[in-house]
Amino acid sequence: MNFHLQRVSNMLPNEPQSRPRRRQFRLVKFFALASFLVLTLFSFPFSVFVSQKAKDILTTSYENYALLLGQNLNYQVYQNFVVPVTRMFGKIRLREEQQSEWMDRVVKNTIHSFRIDLVNIYDIGKDIIAYSTDPRLLGKEVKETLGFKKAVSGETFSGLITSGDLWGLGIDLLGSQKKLRTYIPFTGVTPFSDEKGPILGVFEIIQDLTKEYESIVRLQYFIFALSIFVMGLIFFALLLIVQKAEKIIEERAREQFELEAQLNQAERLAALGQMVAGVSHEIRNPLGIIQSTAELLSSMPDSSSVQQKLSGVIIEESRRLNNVVTEFLDFARPQEPSLQPCRLEEVIAKNLAHLGPELDKQGIKVYHQLEGRSSEVKADHEMLYRAFLNVFLNSLQAMKGGGVLRVKIEEDRDAYVVAVEDSGMGISEENMKKIFNPFFTTKDRGSGLGLSIVKKIMEGHGGSIWLTSNLGVGTRVMMKFPKSR
Repeated sequence: MNFHLQRVSNMLPNEPQSRPRRRQFRLVKFFALASFLVLTLFSFPFSVFVSQKAKDILTTSYENYALLLGQNLNYQVYQNFVVPVTRMFGKIRLREEQQSEWMDRVVKNTIHSFRIDLVNIYDIGKDIIAYSTDPRLLGKEVKETLGFKKAVSGETFSGLITSGDLWGLGIDLLGSQKKLRTYIPFTGVTPFSDEKGPILGVFEIIQDLTKEYESIVRLQYFIFALSIFVMGLIFFALLLIVQKAEKIIEERAREQFELEAQLNQAERLAALGQMVAGVSHEIRNPLGIIQSTAELLSSMPDSSSVQQKLSGVIIEESRRLNNVVTEFLDFARPQEPSLQPCRLEEVIAKNLAHLGPELDKQGIKVYHQLEGRSSEVKADHEMLYRAFLNVFLNSLQAMKGGGVLRVKIEEDRDAYVVAVEDSGMGISEENMKKIFNPFFTTKDRGSGLGLSIVKKIMEGHGGSIWLTSNLGVGTRVMMKFPKSR
């Protein structure tokens, strides 16, 4: 027996067994967070790459635009200014007001309706700005930049003038200035011909790309924000899935824990039942001899009144002990019910009739609505009788000073529910958890097997039993029986 209980206790589930699952889900959460961070970091270069491609396309289109404009300027300045001025004045002197106004008119007519921020014409002989749409720059010395040097050698060159670049990472701030500077050699011949002429100067054309770049920067911010938003949704969706999975796993673990606990309880009860059955058989034989001997002594003609009284006590206590032994045997070796058509009203009425004298003695009023009903189930009449008897006896014992006992049969879809309600002292919340445990009782006398046996009988009939109770108000016992088919 001790070995068996030790083996059963070793089978009890331990809470730490769920820790590997928790560690697995913590790992999943870690990977979810790591993936979110990696994808967020990836979205930054992705947005930079996309926006940079857009910037390159924009810059290329404006470079081509500037080259075409430069060729047009080359032609217009040479044909409409250099040639006529040379013929008229013999020499170009842009410091003279008339020639300066003439040049200004030619340039502005050429760039009219084009989005040009500034046009400078460099005199490569004197290395000064000979003409500018901004009069403040006239006569200033030339800064020999890479673009200027390439234009002097006969090549074109374009480059961005930028401000507001965030740490050189390719992310522009809103409101930053973006301008495209293009250097084009002034060849002095018709630019649309294949003829190469001497380089007379250099055109510098500056275009303002701020608005176009600002739209690209907004697109870059939008892509970055959208990427973070999408990754955030995926991250939170994954977290929700993990949390749901954790709840399901915990629920399954709890159910498994309860099932294992029930299995262990059943094994312990089976071992206990074997022991109780053996002990009960050993007690019943000498108990029968004691009872029969006491009856014989009390029936002897020469027995005194004291002997008869003592014999009566022995007989009464023997019967009580025999009832306890019978309960032990019923608990240890429950009988298989012999299912026959049976009316619940008849079984309950038989119990109430049997308990009638005791009910009257205790001043307990009984209310029921059993007449005119026919609640037929398939059950073992004797076992059903014993089940209701145990329930009624518990109600009687809870109402020592009198009270009210109500019995009601309710019809469900495919079952009948018998409600037995008393106005007794009720059951505490702590004891409610133990009422079906074998050998648990709050009474001075009793085996504590009554409700355990009732539960076994109900389960043997495919039914169930449950209780509700308010301390000091009363208890309600619900017994559910499947309808006969």
